[in-house]
Amino acid sequence: MSAVTQRAGWSRLPLRAAAFVALTCVAILSVSGWREWAARDAVLKSAEAEMANVARSLTQHAEDSLDLLDSGVVGVVSRLEMDGTEPATIAKLKTLQEARKKAIERIHSLAIIDDRGNWLTSPGTIGTTFNDDAFFRYHQLSPKREPHVGRPVKSLLDGEWVVTLSRRFNKLDGSFGGVVLATISSGYLSHFYEQFEIGRNSSVALTHGDGLIIARNPSNEKFIGRSVANTPLFRDAGLQRPGGVYHFKSPLDGAERVSFFKRSGRYPLVLLATVDKAELLAPWRAAAISRMLYVLALVMLLAIIGAVLVRQLQRGQSMAAALVEKEAHFRLLAEGSSDMVTRIGLDERLRYVSPSSIGVVGWRANQLIGTPALAGVHADDRPQVQALVDAMKRGEKEEVRVTYRNAHRQNAEVWLESTMRVTRKDNGSVDGVVAISRDITEQKKLENRLETLAIEDSLTGLANRRRFDERLKEEWARAYRERSSLSLLMIDVDHFKSYNDEYGHPAGDACLRQVAQIIATEMHRSSDLAARYGGEEFAMLLPNTDAAGCALIGDRIRRAIRDAGLVHTTNHAAGCVTASLGGAACRPALERTAGVTSLIEAADQALYAAKDAGRNRLMMSGEVSNLLLKASGQ
Repeated sequence: MSAVTQRAGWSRLPLRAAAFVALTCVAILSVSGWREWAARDAVLKSAEAEMANVARSLTQHAEDSLDLLDSGVVGVVSRLEMDGTEPATIAKLKTLQEARKKAIERIHSLAIIDDRGNWLTSPGTIGTTFNDDAFFRYHQLSPKREPHVGRPVKSLLDGEWVVTLSRRFNKLDGSFGGVVLATISSGYLSHFYEQFEIGRNSSVALTHGDGLIIARNPSNEKFIGRSVANTPLFRDAGLQRPGGVYHFKSPLDGAERVSFFKRSGRYPLVLLATVDKAELLAPWRAAAISRMLYVLALVMLLAIIGAVLVRQLQRGQSMAAALVEKEAHFRLLAEGSSDMVTRIGLDERLRYVSPSSIGVVGWRANQLIGTPALAGVHADDRPQVQALVDAMKRGEKEEVRVTYRNAHRQNAEVWLESTMRVTRKDNGSVDGVVAISRDITEQKKLENRLETLAIEDSLTGLANRRRFDERLKEEWARAYRERSSLSLLMIDVDHFKSYNDEYGHPAGDACLRQVAQIIATEMHRSSDLAARYGGEEFAMLLPNTDAAGCALIGDRIRRAIRDAGLVHTTNHAAGCVTASLGGAACRPALERTAGVTSLIEAADQALYAAKDAGRNRLMMSGEVSNLLLKASGQ
């Protein structure tokens, strides 16, 4: 890469950093917004499920109530059709009806009407307006014998709204004999609905099939008898199904509602259970606002840090450009920089050292001037640094950046990052190197920690799945080259789900850590690798180990886990924590068509065979193959 290209790339670095910060902020806001919207959907889905349960329960209650009324009506019809409408029969039935009404709270009234519309019992209980006697005309004109549920009407006796259920009875010759009528109070239904506390602004409404409201809670008296037939629930073809979710703006109180409707399969009834959407989402909205404020604060902090970083990058660029463009400003810039600025002559000795050297390497500038520039570089890193300096002295490189270890007067050793650039005389020949060095020890420690986290399982301290996959490929290739054996143990803690259910996840984590420690003790060679394969499953990679050696190590692990004596009452066979193991060994050089997955599959099959055989045991893949051969032979 040419010096011009390097300078162009460096000049674009602040723009790239700013773009990265902006993208990070947008990503955080987007993910947070998506999570809050998902939480909102979850609240709505939960409310829909709750409304569905309420609707089904109250529909069943309405059907049961009408069934109870109908059972009494059927008995009266049977008695009238056998004994006729003689005064003695009517008197007995009237007494029976009064007793039944007193015994059952939900029955509002019971009455018998003859074929001319005269009341034989309970006169004046039901109004005699056009709407009131619709049920009578229905039975007079229809020979059907099933119960008829009428629209809600107002009783003239006590002014209560009631729902009628009636049946026709015939005379002995089969002609129309009259009607037996039973009613249930709308107030009773509304009072029953008060038992379901589903929200401060929630409501439950029972309507007739034609859209008239039979009962509602709350405000039953305000809405009873009103028609909602022009609403989508009764008008839209897509909602004419047995039941379902229904989001709408209520025509009764104007509130946005989340609801579930249920149509009775036996009576012309529709039950609608609703909850106020604003009330339902209020807790979510408050929590979402609080969380988003935290996210916004975090984004603002990141933006500020990013702005400072971009500004620092721009400042660093300006300093580097000034050093290259004007030698006269070199000392002024160097004195004010927190980085250590040095000038190295062609003899590789320090000609200039900025005062910041005391903070970077622990030595004052006057103690370093005249000393070899590479004297403090770590012996392992010196060849790399020396090669770069030599290339710059020859004019092959204009600018380089290098990271290396350097001696420190007090802290023994620090990591430095140096940007070095050649300086030239007026005739263009190289006369030295300018180096800007900064202490990146803490950054290196963080990088090392991140590298460790990338290959280590945080719970058990063993290698993670990623590290295991990498090492398996490496050891397979090595075994192939050296024509040696490679073994693998798959280890699974028996009944671990029930252990978690019984003792809780913290105890489960402690159990996995102890099992991991037991497995780790069997890693006697630097090439052995124990890893957490996933959940409660572990793997152990054993290079240069045949099947016998693999079985020996696996059995030691199995016995050690069992002998640890971790109580596990739901593991009925042993009463303590045990493990099942599957082992496999191969020689990659002899299995040219096989790959690393073949070893895993063989060990995995052996593990499942160990589980099928009763758990707390070790099975080798060779044993599994023999069992399969015997089974096929039989």
